[in-house]
Amino acid sequence: MKRDRGQEPAALASARAQARALREALAARGTPVSHSQALELVAHQHGARDWNTLHARLAAAEVPPPAAPAKAPASPSSFGLRQRVRGRYLGQPFRGEIIALSRVGPGRTRVTVRFDEAVDVVRFESFSALRRQVTATLDGQGCSASATSDGTPHMVLRAEEDT
Repeated sequence: MKRDRGQEPAALASARAQARALREALAARGTPVSHSQALELVAHQHGARDWNTLHARLAAAEVPPPAAPAKAPASPSSFGLRQRVRGRYLGQPFRGEIIALSRVGPGRTRVTVRFDEAVDVVRFESFSALRRQVTATLDGQGCSASATSDGTPHMVLRAEEDT
């Protein structure tokens, strides 16, 4: 069954075309490879672990970012050492304390947060990996530039409200 690739992102179509061209060039030199092998080789050339990883990365690059929150969060520049914070890390809610803080460029802050309770950083029911402390580089909105394959920032950090 042939898939309709008419709506495929341009970057993904380009990667597929690179794989076809590579396959043809290798065959012309007497080294035939399967299409899947050519896709894997192209993925490695782009720095991805495998074709599935590259495919997800390229497809996600075409997805518009999530809408900004209605209320702008505190700027990371307002964060301080030993400040109480809350947020989400890899989709998991947390509360904790900033134990290290440094400016790493205009509008970018590297923070290390020690969680009050360990956070499970794996989304599989049959496996767990608990983290008690993480370091992330945040933008001016308190979100990490690094994100999951669906575009969700690894960390979203907010100042804990004073009560």
